[in-house]
Amino acid sequence: MLSLSADAALTHPGSLLDPHGRIIAPYDLEQRDAPIGEHFALAAQPGILSAALRPFRLDYASVRTVHVINGMGVTLGDSIIGLTAIAALKAAHPHLHFVVYRPTLAPAYVEALYALASERFIEIRRLPWPLNDIPRDEARIDIGNHLFWPDFMTAPMIDFFLASLGVDTATIADALKANRWLQSLLLPQLPEAWRDRPYVLFCPDASTPVRSIPPAVRGALVTRLYERFGLPVLGFGALDHPHYEDVTALSGNTAEFLAWVKHARYVLTSDTAAVHIAAGFDVPTTAFFTTVAPELRVRDYPLCRPLALALPALRNIQASDRAQDVARVSAAYEEAILGELPWAATAFVWSPKH
Repeated sequence: MLSLSADAALTHPGSLLDPHGRIIAPYDLEQRDAPIGEHFALAAQPGILSAALRPFRLDYASVRTVHVINGMGVTLGDSIIGLTAIAALKAAHPHLHFVVYRPTLAPAYVEALYALASERFIEIRRLPWPLNDIPRDEARIDIGNHLFWPDFMTAPMIDFFLASLGVDTATIADALKANRWLQSLLLPQLPEAWRDRPYVLFCPDASTPVRSIPPAVRGALVTRLYERFGLPVLGFGALDHPHYEDVTALSGNTAEFLAWVKHARYVLTSDTAAVHIAAGFDVPTTAFFTTVAPELRVRDYPLCRPLALALPALRNIQASDRAQDVARVSAAYEEAILGELPWAATAFVWSPKH
C-alpha cells in the first residue's frame, strides 16, 4: 500500500489512514502546525465505499447502520445540505441508524449544527477513529475532503451528497431536498423585542470575500429591502443606515442564527449558509451568486430567486481574497444594483398606503 506525500494527503479526495490504523481527516492535519507524516488512502481498504474512487449504489432498505466517514464538510452551508441527504434517507427508511465521523478541529459553529442534528437523526463520533472499531458487516462510506472531488463543482450539491451516499437522486422527492429537516430542531426564542415584530434579514458575509456582498453596495441593498417591504432590516455586521439594525450581539451561536433566519419575513443574501437555512424554513429569499452557478445550489428551493453575476473569470473558484478578484466582484455588484432585483413572491409587499 503506497503512502501519500504531505501535499497529496491534504488534497486527497477522501479520508486518510495513519500507520496505526486510525482514520484521519485531512482537514485536521491541515489545521495542526506539525509534520504531516505518513498516511494512506482510506478508500483503498477493503469494504470502504467511496464514490470518489468508484460510483456505487447501496440498498438502504436492507442495511441498518451506516457509517458516514468524514462527512459532511467543515462549512455550515455544505453541512446543512449534506445532512439534508441523510435526513432524506432517514425519512424514507426510518429504521436506519447513521453514525457520522467528524473532524476534531472543525469550526465550533459548524459542530453546533451537528450537535443539534444529533438530537434528531444522527450519532456523532470524533476522528481520529480506529478503522477496526467500525464493524465490517456494516456500511462504511467515505465522504472525506469532498472539496477535492471532481463532481463537487459540477453537480447540484444535494445530488452530489446523495450520490456520495450511493443513492439514485431521482428516487428522492424534491420536497426532501430543501433542508426542511431544520424545522424539526429545537431553537431558542428571539429576544423579546423581536418575537412578535416583523423584520427582513440582510446576510452579506460569506466565508470568503469573493462570495460576499461588497461593503460598498450594502447600504443600497438595505434601502432596496426597506423600499420593497417597509419593515426593519436586521443583519449581521455594522452598517450606518437609518432602517438597519445590527443583531450580531444577539446571535451568539448557531442555534440563535438559525432562529433569526427562521422568523424573517424575507432574506437577502449571497452564496452563504443563510440561503440554505431560509429554504429549510420556507422563507422567501433573494441570493446573489458570483463563483457558482445558482442551479448547483438552489435548484430545489422554490422560494429563492437567485441572481448570477457575470463573472466568468471567477467561475468555480472556492475562495479568494485577492484584490483583483474582489474588485471584479465589486464592479459586478455595482452594475447589478442598478437594475431590478429578482424578488420572490411573499404574502406582504409594502406600499405607501401602509
